[in-house]
Amino acid sequence: MLERKAFIFNIQKYNTHDGDGVRTLVFFKGCPLRCRWCSNPESQRRRPQIMVQRRLCTDCGACVSVCPAGVHVMTPQGHALDVDKECIGCGKCEEQCPSSALSMVGKPMAISDIVDTVEEDRPFYEVSGGGVTLSGGEALMQPEAAVSLLAACRQRGINTAVETSGYAKPETVLEAARHIDLFLFDLKHMDPERHMELTGVHNALIHQNAKLLLDNKHNVRIRLPLLKDINDDASELEAIADFLSPYRGYNNFKGIDILPYHKLGVGKYAQLGREYQLEDTHSLSEDDIGRISDFFAKRHFQVSVLRH
Repeated sequence: MLERKAFIFNIQKYNTHDGDGVRTLVFFKGCPLRCRWCSNPESQRRRPQIMVQRRLCTDCGACVSVCPAGVHVMTPQGHALDVDKECIGCGKCEEQCPSSALSMVGKPMAISDIVDTVEEDRPFYEVSGGGVTLSGGEALMQPEAAVSLLAACRQRGINTAVETSGYAKPETVLEAARHIDLFLFDLKHMDPERHMELTGVHNALIHQNAKLLLDNKHNVRIRLPLLKDINDDASELEAIADFLSPYRGYNNFKGIDILPYHKLGVGKYAQLGREYQLEDTHSLSEDDIGRISDFFAKRHFQVSVLRH
């Protein structure tokens, strides 16, 4: 019987902001949302992709001659990616690039290999109360692989967490919840039409799953990715507070994380041959962050600010 695999684009060690203690982040490739501010655009498509560092590319054309899918093309301006072509993940272009300007993102990994990588840092987990966190992309977009990985880690006594948009079938969420110690659950916008405009999906299913987890006593910490003039106004904050107020006294509701918008991932769009959709600065000022923190604290929510 073939071992189950997950399609992964990164494994990152020694993180301290994505669950308790020191954590290893496993990034699943593929996401049903298309958030305009996404800092990991390479996570969105569930297929291999090529990223190009233009500052290293010499426009030699070596990649063009070896690419069987026609992803690489030469234009009058030099090398470019044909975004309408599908990379097949052969890796030939990366191997042939003389300047190391190309990198292939995304590959299938056996669950046992991922667990072994996670296991390498067990001493840090034991000292700090940390563990593994599944991120992405959206791990629940690969439900069988995610559940298999979570169950395997749990069997080894490793604490488990999942960062999620909450956009998944309720039965998928509940099945995964059997193996998850903490959900880090995003709320991006409370208005359904505005949510659709900003992320490409409506939020009814997300809200349903948040309530489902909280009502069934699964540990949930709400995360608010906040952008200036997009989802930081008083009416939006009031809507979030109203939504969460029924759960304020629940032991399994672990509070709110404020995630101020940052532009650390903007350069990745050009590397993928894409345009970044938010041209203006939407970063919160320190006064904004203080205002929002105070808003939730005055309503007796446990609140923290996570900065990247």
